Amino acid sequence: MRTPWRVAVVGGGIAGLSAAVRLRDHAPAGTEITVYEQSGALGGKLRTGEVAGSAVEFGAESFLMRDPAGGESAAVTLVRRLGLADRIVHPTVGQAALVVDGGLRPIPGGTLVGVPGDLERVTTVARPAADADTDGGGPLLGADDDVAVGALVRARFGDEVVDRLVDPMLGGVYAGRADDLSLVTTMPALARAARVEHTLVGAVRAAQAAAPRAPGTPVFGTLAGGLSTLVDAAATASGATVRTNATVRELTPVGDGWRLTVGPTRDPGYVDVDAVVLAVPARPAARLLAGIADETAAGVGGLDYASVALVTLALPEPALPELSGFLVPSTEGLLVKASTFFTTKWGHLRRPDGLALVRASVGRYGEEEQLQRPDADLAATVHRELSAVLGTPLPAPVAGHVQRWGGSLPQYTPGHAHRVAAARAALRSSHPTLALAGAGYDGVGIPVCVRSGGTAAEEIITALGGSA
Repeated sequence: MRTPWRVAVVGGGIAGLSAAVRLRDHAPAGTEITVYEQSGALGGKLRTGEVAGSAVEFGAESFLMRDPAGGESAAVTLVRRLGLADRIVHPTVGQAALVVDGGLRPIPGGTLVGVPGDLERVTTVARPAADADTDGGGPLLGADDDVAVGALVRARFGDEVVDRLVDPMLGGVYAGRADDLSLVTTMPALARAARVEHTLVGAVRAAQAAAPRAPGTPVFGTLAGGLSTLVDAAATASGATVRTNATVRELTPVGDGWRLTVGPTRDPGYVDVDAVVLAVPARPAARLLAGIADETAAGVGGLDYASVALVTLALPEPALPELSGFLVPSTEGLLVKASTFFTTKWGHLRRPDGLALVRASVGRYGEEEQLQRPDADLAATVHRELSAVLGTPLPAPVAGHVQRWGGSLPQYTPGHAHRVAAARAALRSSHPTLALAGAGYDGVGIPVCVRSGGTAAEEIITALGGSA
């Protein structure tokens, strides 16, 4: 083993950067860390841009403040580590709505990602099936079982609860459908409760009770100045050498370490390191692992992804309701699946000139052809659909931006967590100095990716001989 350690982090999204920070904090002094990013910029789906002179998120908008298991989320912990805690801001308007029969209805309270713990509270938007959620004498879910969220909720609460509540809320996060998405991966707290509780109402209430939230405690936060400040601060704190526009094309075991083939195929470079954190999506990770760790490659390579577009419009003094935004069930037949009223939801973005910033998310899994439209067509469709939902013609936008994220949101089918656990176990057994991190394995959201990167870094430190 050479001294000091040399560690490559492949992927410069927030998972990779979190791994680099954890390595800097806990690996021996002098550890050389290099981050390789295929694109021209760090941050992955954390990207702050500008529309009409205002900072606007072109990717992820916010992070959860608390971990579902209790305590502050990994994102908040990282923000504090980077000295950015004084920049955390919270929504000033928290109420969102659902589009039901072409109009807006407030999202009922007391649900867990749309799954109700009190059936009476959701009757304003959906009619739960009568007497379907019965006690069958045993837990809803076996110890090692996983099911699609939609299948479980349809069986217990009926179609309307799935179609009008659960599907749009899951779709807003994953751009997928409740009937395809894994309960264990997308709603782990509910899955844990379902291994004990005999009814779905009981499981929802148990999951909510396991992570109580004090009244008035913010659920979400973001950073004044934009989430790109988190990216920049993490890159700086890591002390890593950052190489953008640097594609890692091949990994080759060399002795106790690794050789990376980096750069264009006609003029590649070669770098030898002691360990690698692979913080890229599952498919490119599988390609790099093929022939090295085939069991791991097979375990992660089948994950599919959805593509989305985020359309931001700057509108002069529109008449917007006092809502943070709305979600759209797929049964409504709209191209828009969710919309956020940025300048209503976030007080720090409000402007004295009354200009409103509105963002719509477009695209669901399996409907990628809709995203082949030109930017101007997407923006015009979003403007038209927003006007229809709000029941009033919106003024013409004075500025706008279309951000396309191709193949960006993992579609976790039932059994995903088991497949990933087996793939990681095989990798640790055969190649302990190579670790996986990111949304392709552990779930979406900034806290999940931060935690995933940190865990991968700790695995590398252990494999190389422990921390300083």
